[in-house]
Amino acid sequence: RAIGAKRIRTHLSWADYQTANGAEWYRYLFETLGPDFEILPCAHYTPPAISRNGRSSGPPRRLLDFADFIDTIISAHGRWFDAIELWNEPNNLLDWDWRLDHDWVLFSEMLGAAAHWAQQRGKRVVLGAPCPTDLNWLRLMGERGILGVVDVVGLHGFPGTWDSKDAGLWPGWRELIAGARETIGRFRGDLEIWITETGYSTWRHDPAAQLDAFVEATKAPADRLYWYGLHDLPDDAVTQEGAHFDERHYHFGAFYADGREKLLGRLLKRGNLSAVHEVLASVQAAPAILRTRPVLITGGAGFIGSNLAERLASEGEHVLLYDGLARDGVEENISWLRRAHPRRVSAALGDIRDHRALAGFAAKASAVFHFAAQVAVTTSMDDPVDDFEINAGAIIHLVEALRRSNPEAPLLFASTNKVYGDLTGVGLEQGQSGWQPTDEQTRRYGVPEAQPLSFATPYGCSKGAADQYVLDYAASFGLRSCVLRMSCIYGYRQRGTEDQGWVAHFALQALRGKPITLYGDGHQVRDILFVSDAVATWAGAWRAIDRVSGQAFNLGGGPGNAVSLRRLVAELETVTGHPIEIRQDSWRPHDQRYFVADTRKLQSAIALDAPVPWQRGVRLLVEELSERLDLPEPLSARGVVVA
Repeated sequence: RAIGAKRIRTHLSWADYQTANGAEWYRYLFETLGPDFEILPCAHYTPPAISRNGRSSGPPRRLLDFADFIDTIISAHGRWFDAIELWNEPNNLLDWDWRLDHDWVLFSEMLGAAAHWAQQRGKRVVLGAPCPTDLNWLRLMGERGILGVVDVVGLHGFPGTWDSKDAGLWPGWRELIAGARETIGRFRGDLEIWITETGYSTWRHDPAAQLDAFVEATKAPADRLYWYGLHDLPDDAVTQEGAHFDERHYHFGAFYADGREKLLGRLLKRGNLSAVHEVLASVQAAPAILRTRPVLITGGAGFIGSNLAERLASEGEHVLLYDGLARDGVEENISWLRRAHPRRVSAALGDIRDHRALAGFAAKASAVFHFAAQVAVTTSMDDPVDDFEINAGAIIHLVEALRRSNPEAPLLFASTNKVYGDLTGVGLEQGQSGWQPTDEQTRRYGVPEAQPLSFATPYGCSKGAADQYVLDYAASFGLRSCVLRMSCIYGYRQRGTEDQGWVAHFALQALRGKPITLYGDGHQVRDILFVSDAVATWAGAWRAIDRVSGQAFNLGGGPGNAVSLRRLVAELETVTGHPIEIRQDSWRPHDQRYFVADTRKLQSAIALDAPVPWQRGVRLLVEELSERLDLPEPLSARGVVVA
């Protein structure tokens, strides 16, 4: 329903139907889906008890039993479907010897009888072709008379997953369908051709390739298309060949097994096919100007990455954004940048874990800014493995790619204040302005880079490991790399959530008139830095790479922009002109009661302007968010002045 699908194809196992609860399960399935969707059941798998070899992949001893099963399904559930797809081929070649004419006779007799009876019961019959589609098999089906008792031929094909493009094993949908129509036309000229199974497995973490395969399938000259499938298989599921016999089976979904959206699923939910085509139209893998060495920004469609891209493009740099578009709405940032700088900005869709794709772009970059990451502590607690693969696993492949193929390119890595964990050794006391250090030096200047690292939470571990790899590759291999450990950055084009980007999240909740939940006591103190100041620092660090290489710097608003969560909520009440409901919840794991960056080391390395005062920055953010939300009453109408 969410993606606007009108038809659903589902496997219908004859073997499962005969088990104790099988018929009840399929009754539930048809009655749940039937009122809202046109169902295409695909019948296969012989009950082992009546199979000629005792396995579900073998033919039944009495071939007409398959036709009887089809009759049973039509009688019980036929009101929910108009067409049925029949067993396309044996699932185990050892059970049917295609060299023996006898087995072809058995197969044709079994399918022919079932197809004939389904037509007699008023159903259209779909003959599914093997995968990959074999035109000789289709010809044989015509010679055996099967094409005479079906209404549709359903093609199966998985280009990029099983049907290799690079090895020349995949001719393309247009050529394949043309060949199928020519073969079928020798026997019947009125049969439709549907694609009843095609999909793309993202087992290599390449959701952009899945998007491309989907679009190519929608362009195929077929009468109907079924995409395989909706969700990934759960990790504990057992497939036809056995548990994890082929890892590709587990990653075909437009959504992950737990319901999280992949790029394809999210775009389909937003606007069906039109949203998919719009995103693909906005990206191109090559630089906007050929034969240039662009600045590569991983996570370039995100909040900081897109702001940095805009600044660099405005300064005349060629920029390539590399982004998997995992966060909802960030594709709008690509469109904005491409409109503003059509000859300076290009984009490539790709997951940071697609190591080969990333290495290819890194090899041709003049510099690399690495922002792509899993960015929420809460998410890292839910899925530590995913967090590790994105944050820590990806960085080793990136630094290796640069070391081996582009060692002169500077690498600037976005780290986090979470590498300092619970700020071991920093005494704190609660005052009127929130939690503050008891040590006067720290209270005056903030937390320095000399603060011991403490990788609390999976997020802190993964980012901390990546942080240290970047620094070590500078020390061990001479990589021109630098680390900026960011505190809280906020500002234009931020899409804050409760888990990440809290300043924007608070502002969005205030503008929408919704409550704000404070985890802990709400007196936590952070130094917030407006995004324009942050990107100026990132650009400055790149220009000064030979001075800063091999070093880590704290990047934040400093003591002058330190503010507690409760103080920020009070400021938002003033800016928006209405009270905000505050709700309380328990502390989150290892939530720092205080973090303010000591930026003196950074200031001495890079000449920086004074940062935007936090009160003004918050007003700028709220003004931009109110325009983005298209609120009926702009801030200026409420007497709020942004100066």
